[in-house]
Amino acid sequence: MNIEIIKAIAAKLKITVDQVNNTLALLQEGNTVPFIARYRKEATHNLDEEQILYIEKQYAYEVKLSERKEAVLKAIEQQGKLTDEIRASVMECTKLSQVEDVYRPYVQKKKTRAATAIKNGLQPLADWMLTLPESGNVEKEAEKYLNEEVKSTEDAIQGAKDIIAEFVSDNAQLRWEYKDYIQSTGMLVTKVKKDAVDEKHVYEMYYDRKEKVTSLADHRVMAIDRAEKEKVITVTFEYDQPYLIEKEIRKLVKHPTVCEKQIAEAVDDGLKRLLFPSIEREIRSELSDRAQSKSIEIFSLNLEKLLLQAPLKGRVVMGFDPAFRTGCKLAVLDATGKMLKIDKIYPHEPQNDVEGSRRKLLDLIRRYNVEIIAIGNGTASRESEKLVADLIRDMKLNISYAIVSEAGASVYSASEIARAEFPDLHVEERSAVSIGRRLLDPLAELIKIDPKSIGVGQYQHDLPEKALNERLDEAIMKAVNRTGADLNTASPELLMHISGLNSATAREIVNYRNENGRFANREQLKKVKKLGDKTYQQCAGFLRIVDGDEPLDQTSIHPESYDLTRKLMKLSHVEKLGQENIVFDEKAISELGIDSYTLKDIEDAIRQPLRDYREQFDGALLKSDVLDISNLHKGDSLSGTVRNVVDFGAFVDIGLHDDGLIHVTRLSMNPISHPSDVVSVGDIVTVYVCDVDEARGRVQLSLLPLDKLAQKEARQKEQRNRSFKKKGANKPAPKPKKSEEQAMEEAKKRLLERFGK
Repeated sequence: MNIEIIKAIAAKLKITVDQVNNTLALLQEGNTVPFIARYRKEATHNLDEEQILYIEKQYAYEVKLSERKEAVLKAIEQQGKLTDEIRASVMECTKLSQVEDVYRPYVQKKKTRAATAIKNGLQPLADWMLTLPESGNVEKEAEKYLNEEVKSTEDAIQGAKDIIAEFVSDNAQLRWEYKDYIQSTGMLVTKVKKDAVDEKHVYEMYYDRKEKVTSLADHRVMAIDRAEKEKVITVTFEYDQPYLIEKEIRKLVKHPTVCEKQIAEAVDDGLKRLLFPSIEREIRSELSDRAQSKSIEIFSLNLEKLLLQAPLKGRVVMGFDPAFRTGCKLAVLDATGKMLKIDKIYPHEPQNDVEGSRRKLLDLIRRYNVEIIAIGNGTASRESEKLVADLIRDMKLNISYAIVSEAGASVYSASEIARAEFPDLHVEERSAVSIGRRLLDPLAELIKIDPKSIGVGQYQHDLPEKALNERLDEAIMKAVNRTGADLNTASPELLMHISGLNSATAREIVNYRNENGRFANREQLKKVKKLGDKTYQQCAGFLRIVDGDEPLDQTSIHPESYDLTRKLMKLSHVEKLGQENIVFDEKAISELGIDSYTLKDIEDAIRQPLRDYREQFDGALLKSDVLDISNLHKGDSLSGTVRNVVDFGAFVDIGLHDDGLIHVTRLSMNPISHPSDVVSVGDIVTVYVCDVDEARGRVQLSLLPLDKLAQKEARQKEQRNRSFKKKGANKPAPKPKKSEEQAMEEAKKRLLERFGK
């Protein structure tokens, strides 16, 4: 392993070289990220999944970078052009793109104007021009290079200029310098196209907009990219091109020469035709990559939080899939999620059978002892909520209801998984089951659905599919393995995300369960087909067995630590699992050689053997009454569930048809880098109404009480005024700003004064 790369990673993560070394060694041995994070803490010193993933990815990238550097140096050396300066430039590169910039002049080009000129024998003429001869005649020098392909001196001079233009544009140092300049001073300009089709004016704010590249927010970059792709706007850069052109001419033409005019024209062409467009594309690409990466990270975080919502275990639940014309589908589920009854009611238009629907609901609630009703948040959701709330109030029922996001429920209902699970049910009936199960155990149910259908992303259809899928898989991996799975009830879709398992081994576990009955202990996993010793080691600790032969199988303790745990319990007089008053014997700890991390995990598992990792997070918001937008007023305090977190704020379900928005500026008294610093998907929050637009059904919310929000806004206004006054006092009156055309004309005038007509 490359020690320099390891040192760089350690410095970045602010950890030791040994931690990186040990982690890489464990990964190379075939251990999974969840297994290393949970059961090899003594080697990694408690690195979490994200740190381990970073080490794995960054080391692979750095190795790839190192290999590319060697390949580029070798290629340049084979051309006989490798110098100490070039070698140093390559070795100093920290990105693959920088290596390619250095290599650019040495790539064998086939179809460029410069490549054609070189093929026609005009390289010596270009080289002569670049020596800056103080005497001679350019036309006469060009005559030396006339041939069948180059028929005139004008053609020869133009070919030489093409070579110089490409030489200028291929200069890596110049590219980096000018790229920094454009990024730091440039503006991105968007204009609506004459033939644009944007009926709903979705992109209206970009019809005529100009913004500094340095201040472009990621969500605006995504919107600009999409608007451009949909042919609504054009996107250009604005920066001082004449200044950059003149600067490069001055750098090349160090003293008077007979070739000044030709070199100036070549530089102008090389920058305008080659360098500037290339840099602009690169900056746009980097802005898009940055925005996409941020969007993927937010999507991943939202998904992880959604999957880790606390389950409502041990309750009889009714799944309620609302609809108008086709009726509302009902699914009664027992405490394990098993379907007990499927039914349908027609309380809304056009049937309007309110009384019949109330009678059927009441009968199902009483017959099956329903404790919670899970109402989907789609079409007819609020009308259905009113029906349920009125029934609870009128009949004085001791039950609650929750509004559940049904995003992806229809996708699941029509899937092969759902058909296999409920072959005799209609699609809508399966949807009602899914809505109910999302309340009982969000992780177990949502794992069956493509994450991109769950509704917690931002511009997800514009994101690179491979990178998005990889990151979402990592989020699922973290959520599933932190929670673990019941070996006797987990679905194949859940099992396949357990450490060490895949779809094939997950299916074999279910087959074994179906053929042999419940697993009595973890040891039986070794009898499952395709599940070898290494796979057993990686998965066993994450698969739990309740009421089995071995009490430790219900805990997160790994079988490899069972003997250690039993000895420790015996020497410390700990009689049973679930015992709270544990005091481990120091002598026993020393004799057994238990490291502090393993000791802590064993202690936690003994105290709370059945603890669910998700219990520390919010579950569903349970309600018994309905909210109407007409009853809302500015300043009202409400409870709500965070449904989505995006760059510009958070959407909160407060019980209306549409979620309310908390803008990022209303999330905290202090500046924050992103809304996810304050709230997460699934959080139950107290919000305050800032503005109500009843006609459009929109509500603006704040996480801050309105008096606090007013204080914050007043403070910000005062700071802006102070800053403005301070700048105004120290600055002379601003000069009138030159237009781009004026600046270009002045630059041309200066060039003509130097080089003549």
